[in-house]
Amino acid sequence: MTNPSILAIIPARGGSKGIPRKNIKNLAGKPLIAWTIEEAKKSKYITRLILSSDDDEIIKVAKEYGCEVPFKRPSELAQDQTSGMEPVLHALQECPGYDYVLLLQPTSPFRTVEDIDNCVEQVIKDDYSFCVSVTESAESPYWMYTVDFENIMNPLIKNPPATRQELNKTYSLNGALYIAKTTDFIKEKNFLNDATMPFIMPKNHSYDIDEPIDFKICNFLMEESLK
Repeated sequence: MTNPSILAIIPARGGSKGIPRKNIKNLAGKPLIAWTIEEAKKSKYITRLILSSDDDEIIKVAKEYGCEVPFKRPSELAQDQTSGMEPVLHALQECPGYDYVLLLQPTSPFRTVEDIDNCVEQVIKDDYSFCVSVTESAESPYWMYTVDFENIMNPLIKNPPATRQELNKTYSLNGALYIAKTTDFIKEKNFLNDATMPFIMPKNHSYDIDEPIDFKICNFLMEESLK
């Protein structure tokens, strides 16, 4: 397989609210961001791995674990309301010339180099323009409900199957891998569109840290896996 050039970006702003200093918080003995850096550095396909951050401490930690930091992200691209795509577009302006862009969020510490490389191989082999990682949904939307202003339950999907055996499999984004052809991403300004293909990952590689309880669960699971 001819290897195209791939720019991998780890986005890590300093102002996380749900879990203060989340990206450098200790997870099973090392900063959260280190788990992503170390796996990405093992990849046989990533041409260049960079950090996009507005925070000096995060930048320092990332450099200690061997991640390149070619620029400091402008503060206006690190606000609560900033779209997740804006830092990617900014990074591509700062580091142009790559065939693919790969986004690796540091909140997915169980993502492995095998996940990364298998995803890249699938994208190149099948000539995908866009691909995101997913995992099988724990709960089926066929059995989900909304509750209206009169406190009445309404099925999200009308006439759902009667038994679990009849349910179609459904998948959720797991936040671990986003990859696209650079020229197509710049046009679309998103990884998700009608051309996006899935890369299916197992549940045990798909934990995404968003809330404090997620951090506690992942810390426990990581410590158990290291025993």
